[in-house]
Amino acid sequence: MADVRLGYMRVSKADDSQTLDLQRDALLAAGVKPGRLYEDLASGRLDARPGLTACLKALQPGNTLVVWKLDRLGHDHPHGDDHS
Repeated sequence: MADVRLGYMRVSKADDSQTLDLQRDALLAAGVKPGRLYEDLASGRLDARPGLTACLKALQPGNTLVVWKLDRLGHDHPHGDDHS
C-alpha cells in the first residue's frame, strides 16, 4: 500500500504579517506532494476552515495527516469536548 500523506497548514491572520511559506516547505520536506496540501487563512478558534474540512474529507484509512505544529489544527476542535 502506498504511503499517502496529506498536509494541512494555517495562518491565523489573512494579512501579510504571516505566511504559509515555512509550513509549506516543512510539509513538502516531510513527503507531502504539492497537490495534497490544504490551507486556511483564518483563526483556529472561531473562523470556518474549509481547507481543514476538505483535508479531513480527503483522508482515507492508511493515509497520514501531516501538520507543521499541532496548534495549526486549532484551539477548540469541533469533534472534541465542548470547552466554551
